Amino acid sequence: MAMSEGPAARTTVGRLVELLLPLFILAVLIALCLQLLFPFVGLLLWTIVLAVCFYPVHKRLTGRGMSNRLSASVIGIGLAALILVPTAIAAISAASSIPAFVSGLRSGEEHIPPPPAKLLDVPVVGAKVHAAWSQAANDMPAFAKQFGPQLASFSKWLLGTAGGMVGAVLALLLAVILAAVTLAYAESARTFIANILARITGSRARGEHYMDVIGATVRSVANGVIGVAFVQALLCGIGFFLLGMPGAGILSLLAMALGVVQIPVVLVTLPAIIYAFAVKSTTVAILFTVWFIIAGLSDAVLKPLMIGHGLEVPMPVILLGVIGGVIAYGLVGLFIGAVLLAVGYVLFREWLDASAVDSAEDPATLQAAE
Repeated sequence: MAMSEGPAARTTVGRLVELLLPLFILAVLIALCLQLLFPFVGLLLWTIVLAVCFYPVHKRLTGRGMSNRLSASVIGIGLAALILVPTAIAAISAASSIPAFVSGLRSGEEHIPPPPAKLLDVPVVGAKVHAAWSQAANDMPAFAKQFGPQLASFSKWLLGTAGGMVGAVLALLLAVILAAVTLAYAESARTFIANILARITGSRARGEHYMDVIGATVRSVANGVIGVAFVQALLCGIGFFLLGMPGAGILSLLAMALGVVQIPVVLVTLPAIIYAFAVKSTTVAILFTVWFIIAGLSDAVLKPLMIGHGLEVPMPVILLGVIGGVIAYGLVGLFIGAVLLAVGYVLFREWLDASAVDSAEDPATLQAAE
């Protein structure tokens, strides 16, 4: 009996090895591929986002007789000219001026003009700010010595931010180039993604449906979050430059960054309002205050028009995905969070609809309900 069980056991072990060994090799291969791609995950995600956002523009251009390569080149060059060039100029300007400013702060040689007298009339913080500003203007070495640790940490943060700005601009430029290359092969890339989703969902129609949901969600977030943040930053920037506020370009970029991550831009406009009351007449300061309030509240009007328009996913779901995605994954989480919640919402609705149809078609369920 034992003699007969030996070959059978060996056969079972052999079959188990034959089954598990290919799976183990496949898992190792997938892990190695993911390890190689991991440093480029952020770049690839931004490339996909840009390609999805500008795919409708690419379709219009090719529909008018342009070749795929020419259309992709036009989109890439236009995107770089309209978005990246102004951002790069502002970032490079800030990065070139910040080191000299930081060096002057550390050495105490930075010349700071005296504060305006109207700053004393600003409630709550006016007197304290005026006193610190006067000390910095009259005796910068003593001011630097008194606030040495704070200035050192602020200088470190300022230099790190400047370097991060330049790196972000270069990364975005590379993402634009890769997105243009992707658009040149848009149809084959779309077919490839549709095949993957069809295999996952088990149906070509369902795969196409989810691909349309993902694409519409990405474009909705791009228009409703980044587009609205750009409009807010533009309105705030106009106010900063007309007001003559120092660092208007940097403040405009900061306003856009706050708008993208769904933080109220009042953090930027409130100091501008205080500055306006300090250096301008009361009438002019009130006009700037009204302008900054309009700029800060413009997203409340624009977001409902831009986010979720034409989608089967409600706007609150998209906004929750945007905010949660930023918290969990950083800036690219704008799209990751929105897409995940949108697909999850669609799956949940389809499950509910299927359950309702099954209940309606099942007589036993209807009798039990009665």
